Amino acid sequence: MSGGGLLVAGTTSDAGKSVVTAGICRWLVRQGVKVAPFKAQNMSLNSFVTKEGAEIGRAQAMQAQACRIEPTALMNPVLLKPGGEQSSQVVLLGKPVGELSARGYHGGRQQQLLGTVLDCLAELRGTYDAVICEGAGSPAEINLRRTDIVNMGIARNAGLPVLVVGDIDRGGVFASFFGTVALLSEEDQKLVAGFLVNKFRGDVSLLEPGLDMLHGLTGRSTYGVLPFRHGLGIDEEDGLRVSLRGTVRESNTAAPLGEDVLRVAVCAIPLMSNFTDVDALAAEPGVVVRFVDRPEELADADLVVIPGTRGTVKALQWLRERGLAAAIGRRVAEQRPVLGICGGFQILGEHIEDEVESRQGHVEGLGVLPVRVRFAREKTLTRPEGEALGEHVTGYEIHHGVADIHGGQPFLDGCRVGQTWGTHWHGSLESDGFRRAFLREVAAAAGRRFVPAPHTSFAALREEQLDRLGDLIEQHADTDALWRLIESGAPQGLPFIPPGAPA
Repeated sequence: MSGGGLLVAGTTSDAGKSVVTAGICRWLVRQGVKVAPFKAQNMSLNSFVTKEGAEIGRAQAMQAQACRIEPTALMNPVLLKPGGEQSSQVVLLGKPVGELSARGYHGGRQQQLLGTVLDCLAELRGTYDAVICEGAGSPAEINLRRTDIVNMGIARNAGLPVLVVGDIDRGGVFASFFGTVALLSEEDQKLVAGFLVNKFRGDVSLLEPGLDMLHGLTGRSTYGVLPFRHGLGIDEEDGLRVSLRGTVRESNTAAPLGEDVLRVAVCAIPLMSNFTDVDALAAEPGVVVRFVDRPEELADADLVVIPGTRGTVKALQWLRERGLAAAIGRRVAEQRPVLGICGGFQILGEHIEDEVESRQGHVEGLGVLPVRVRFAREKTLTRPEGEALGEHVTGYEIHHGVADIHGGQPFLDGCRVGQTWGTHWHGSLESDGFRRAFLREVAAAAGRRFVPAPHTSFAALREEQLDRLGDLIEQHADTDALWRLIESGAPQGLPFIPPGAPA
């Protein structure tokens, strides 16, 4: 018998679907329910490598952690990784299968994947008591409904009840709830069970008359009002919680242990991927992390990070055009710390041969590290372990570039020259001992009297955040009604709200 299920949809992108899904998962697992996450199709440059070497969205990996299980490719069978305005790499069951334009994907390829998506969901439902699915964008994208496999398309085919999340902090949440339902076909509307208000500030009693009127208009209940909480935007799809020139969303407000703070500037390069790598730095008391896009913003930084990117050559050109490449060169000459991760590591090398990603052939790098990079058609997807700075380190690799290293000191399968470091490893800074040792080196090179906190555990902080999400659901949602929905499906007799979907 298949386990229960629920689709968490949203009135818009970034309504909070990822974190609500994670919160429901953590609430359920604390009740002893065996639960798994699922997202049929994810568009994101933030991805993760499972133990079996499959690439999936980081949001689903985070949700699996909320469920206290290992993530697998079944949880995100289709991942789209944008490579520019017009095309994306299609990753199917964890492996890249080609590049497609949006027109090509929505024009037929997407619908062809429905069977694979449904098979993955059925396998999960056959294994777990409940599967909490996350939608994408809005279920009322009327231009895309015919080929949809992630919102109402999956709900209809799998018989899933749908909970619609709305971000009240943006305003217009009642119109968004009503309009979302009213733009769905009669058959789709039968599965939309009700609503969940996200990011509410103030007195809930002032909202309740509106919720009653919404029920009168739609015949559907509101399953909870979640209050606004800072610092819960963990491992979502692509939304930086701030502007690219603001402080990173997870910056820790604790005072530094030593006399100085440590300032980290992250270059906000185009098609930036896995910017979550710097979350572990921002979790350290006294470390201030900012995303920057101007050379003068590197001047007072103690560490400059060039992160991963889906477009290494494009990012390299952007750094040169903005004057950031010259500023990085000056830093290197002055022996001031620079860290390149994945694409950032490739940018720091001597040259790149790329007939795969940009197809621009031979491109000169910044020439800082003794590395030559050749892009291979097959993608490297691994979960390496090793040692650096006397500490055990784990990470994951996602890249087409193959590095030929012919000098420098070894560093996490990359290399180091002076105070310039480069590695293909994502996630290495989540290893607590290594992160502290690295920050001590940075502080010494920068002349800062910064001392890493001795007991900061990034894994423990992540668990605390996931528990906070579970608490939000447990304390502010109608959990009895939510469980009935998961176990038994959408209520019978939900009214049709005109006009419905256009013909």
